[in-house]
Amino acid sequence: MDGWLEREGWTKRDGQTGNKAGTGRFGSWAEKRQWGNQREGEQTVAGEVGGKGDGRAGSCPHRPAPVALVCPPGTLGGPWSAWMPQTIMAFEGTCVAIPCRFDYPDELRPSAVHGIWYFNSPYPRNYPPVVYKSRTGIVHESFQGRTRLLGDLQARNCTLQLSRLSPELAGKYFFRGDLGGYNQYTYSEHSNLEIVDKPTIVPPAAVVVGTEAELRCVVPDNCPTMKPVVSWLNHEVLEDQTVFGQLEEESSTWSQVSLLKFQPLRENDRHELGCQVTYPNTTFLFEAFATLDVKYVPRILQVNSSVEITEGSHVVLVCVADSNPMALLAWFKEEAVLREEPSTNLTLELDNVTHAHDGIYTCVAENVYGRVNRSLALTVMYAPRKPSVNTSVVAMEGESVTILCTTESNPEPIITIFREKQIVATVVYESELLLEIPAVTHEDDGEYWCVAENQYGQRGSAFNLTVEFAPIILLESKCTAARDTVQCVCAVLANPEPVISFELPTRNVTVNETDQEFVYSQKTGYTVTSILTLRGELDSQLFVVCSARNLYGTKNQQLQFHHSNNLMWAKVGPVGAVVAFVILIAAVCYVSQTRKKSLNDRESPLPLLRGSPSDRESPPLPLWGSPSDRESPPLPLWGSPSDRIPPSSTVEVTQRRRIPPPLAAGVAQ
Repeated sequence: MDGWLEREGWTKRDGQTGNKAGTGRFGSWAEKRQWGNQREGEQTVAGEVGGKGDGRAGSCPHRPAPVALVCPPGTLGGPWSAWMPQTIMAFEGTCVAIPCRFDYPDELRPSAVHGIWYFNSPYPRNYPPVVYKSRTGIVHESFQGRTRLLGDLQARNCTLQLSRLSPELAGKYFFRGDLGGYNQYTYSEHSNLEIVDKPTIVPPAAVVVGTEAELRCVVPDNCPTMKPVVSWLNHEVLEDQTVFGQLEEESSTWSQVSLLKFQPLRENDRHELGCQVTYPNTTFLFEAFATLDVKYVPRILQVNSSVEITEGSHVVLVCVADSNPMALLAWFKEEAVLREEPSTNLTLELDNVTHAHDGIYTCVAENVYGRVNRSLALTVMYAPRKPSVNTSVVAMEGESVTILCTTESNPEPIITIFREKQIVATVVYESELLLEIPAVTHEDDGEYWCVAENQYGQRGSAFNLTVEFAPIILLESKCTAARDTVQCVCAVLANPEPVISFELPTRNVTVNETDQEFVYSQKTGYTVTSILTLRGELDSQLFVVCSARNLYGTKNQQLQFHHSNNLMWAKVGPVGAVVAFVILIAAVCYVSQTRKKSLNDRESPLPLLRGSPSDRESPPLPLWGSPSDRESPPLPLWGSPSDRIPPSSTVEVTQRRRIPPPLAAGVAQ
């Protein structure tokens, strides 16, 4: 016992157990804790006055009762005082020494000082269990053989040791000083003994990845005869781990503290660590376990890879994240939030996908320790939309024309511009096609199609290119002379529609389509065909000019004559020509005689060109004849005045729109 006291700083002085100033766990009580300078957890109590009474001496003046004070002897007005830790802990089965100091007035000079320790009550009249009694050694049966006074009462040291601790010994312990006679005092304050069965693991406020963490295992070490051995369990997996041991004192109670330092990883989250306490030469084993709560920045474990889908499909985007604490998960499209909630798994469902859903989608996971994200591309494949083309274009011949055809599709389409099933222009895997015609001609006029196509479908749009141009007289324009008929055809290509007229310069006559009785015309597309029919014998000096005009210009062309008789002579040869000539003379004579007879029988001197007299409301306009047959001088179509055709010869020009060409043949009959 003396050895333990010396190891702990207690020495014998003049036959009494004293205290070595400034040393040991139970070192100089008065010197280490200067009077009136109390540490947290220390308490000063006033003694109970009276030999066997229950009266109590007053406490130190000007100090509220809950505040623990240390009153030096004979000072501060309260001479009766005591000190002991408010709480002290020990493992079950081990021992504990409760540090204790007491004081009394200096004027009392007792020959002997005795003391009594009570359990759970300070009042003797309540007959509390006696823990220790220095006069007789009689104690309660629960404490027999378990208690021992370590302090020297003569030196005012009342330190008590309890051994073989069991749970029922946990409670409050009070000390009563016995100076003899009526000078017996029970100090009201006490020390509360807690008997534990495991060490205390103290984690840091937060274990965060990237920041060194420190765990403390606190083991009570208040038993002078038993020393604990502290070790850590399951700590081998920790990164950069180190273990330190230190002895800590608080309110004269001592603890062995083992410090475990390491660099936490996210893999350490939910890892269980243990602190184990053993005592040499005993079977005592005490363990405590703690589960690491490692905080870390979120990480995204799973998210869809970039995906291609067809329009109208259903798609589910999944984002799985790991974090501590739980992260706020959110799905973004560009800058727009589509869905968010605190979770470890967030899905985004898209129904009936259209090209508007195409884009970049981002899953964001965020908590107080950081933010991460991962993106994917959602590509929606669809057939081309209907191409958009310039409105129908009207251009003047020679002008530059630009036509733009655009569409949308995924993948990019092949765009082609057709005209009459012929490819005009094409581009591959582009969304627009620009057709440029530097100088447009009338041949470029017509309907065009812009067609866009990919593997998912085809769409097209039609547009018109209208070219306006000056008249063009076509090669088929000519005059054909028969036996007594001349038919002139003038075919003109123009846009806008031209005005066509026939001019007979030698006779100063102009006939156009406004003279509906003389002109027959028809229109097919941009081609207008006008037919002029002349009846009578051919004048060698006759020539016909076709004139066509519109707002872009005028075109005049003399029509070439083709003689049907010449064609016939070429076929039959010289002999045939002689025969034919004889026949022709005979026919002319016959016709001449017939016409003379017919003229004598008719009231009107002008025959009709077509039909019988009853079929016409008015006679045709005679272009030539004798002075007696016209109100004004006749206008010869061919020949000199001496060679004029008899009055029986007439010319008729008629116009019937939208009548097929065979009508011209009827006119020539």
